[in-house]
Amino acid sequence: MKRNALSQMKAKSLPAGKHVDGQGLWLCKSRNDAGKWMLRLSIAGKRREMGLGRWPDVSIAEARERAAAARRSLRDGLDPIAERQKQRRQINRLTVSEAVEGCFKARQAELKGDGKAGRWMSPLNTHVLPKIGKLAIEEIDQHDLKQLLDPIWHDKPDTARKALNRLNLTLKHAAALGLEVDLQATMKARALLGKQRHQVTHIPSMPYWDIPDFYQWLKTRTEISALALRFLILTVARTSEVRLARFDEVEDDVWVLSPERTKTGQEHRIPLVDAALEIMERARAATNGAYLFPSKTGKPLSDMAMSSFMKREEYTARPHGFRGTFRTWAEEQTEASYEVKETCLGHAVDKGVVRVYQRSDRLEKRALLMMQWSKFLTQKAKISYCFGQDI
Repeated sequence: MKRNALSQMKAKSLPAGKHVDGQGLWLCKSRNDAGKWMLRLSIAGKRREMGLGRWPDVSIAEARERAAAARRSLRDGLDPIAERQKQRRQINRLTVSEAVEGCFKARQAELKGDGKAGRWMSPLNTHVLPKIGKLAIEEIDQHDLKQLLDPIWHDKPDTARKALNRLNLTLKHAAALGLEVDLQATMKARALLGKQRHQVTHIPSMPYWDIPDFYQWLKTRTEISALALRFLILTVARTSEVRLARFDEVEDDVWVLSPERTKTGQEHRIPLVDAALEIMERARAATNGAYLFPSKTGKPLSDMAMSSFMKREEYTARPHGFRGTFRTWAEEQTEASYEVKETCLGHAVDKGVVRVYQRSDRLEKRALLMMQWSKFLTQKAKISYCFGQDI
């Protein structure tokens, strides 16, 4: 096999084209005064080409040295192209912030509203990136994560858990890029942090046998928060869904929540009973705006309006708790199926293959259950309530 076929003078005189030097080394000239060095190798039975730099910036002697080094790596069982890529990644290290951003973009399609609300990034922006965002993702280990999350592990357990889970996804994303990260770092950090002391507490709810009296009392109140609360109880919708309710969302006595308005990211239809429709008409007569329950400025009620109303009136229950009240009542006082009861609450009950074939949202069955609920709520009260106390 011919070796060292080229010289500096000969390389300058050669026309544009590919010219062999020997042992797989080629000079590829794009024009008389410019070109690049290329080495042909057989890696795992496949022919590969490896660039060795621009000519004439890289001389013939230097190109031969680089080619010899690549062939030595190949003899040692290493892929010289992969090794060079690894070295380049080490020089241009990926920071934690960059890795998080890449992971977020890769997962955006899975997030509600493409993650534009910022909930996925929030725990990372608050508790992670300000402290370790500039560090290389490959340097992060369990000790870094333990030190990072220790201050909030017990005081803000949900936030800490979300941050750790998203860091785990970020490490997997970095590994998929070919970086040498510790995929067990989050698991080991969790072991170092220990069990969280925080006890899960449920949102206070009202016993279902008390709610007819409470509902009748609500009817005596004129505040917009009281009207919204009645609508919330009748529809068992979430607080955010009620306070942002619009007149144009109601079609043929059915309140249609778009995927962007639901927690599951799927359209949810809510059958409106007569009492709910009466509230709608009352709301329509009181405003020319788009929202059923506007504040004094015309904007939707604040996210604390209904909760603050109940707190002022000295009730321990909170608006979201009425969903639990309904679910307990439906379980103990009706023969409705599990699927119907859960769908009333906007929960996803048909998953996987079942959802592919079962496409009904059980609207008619839910309408019957909601009518039973409305009848129960509006029955004649046996006890009168004033500021949350019996009289």
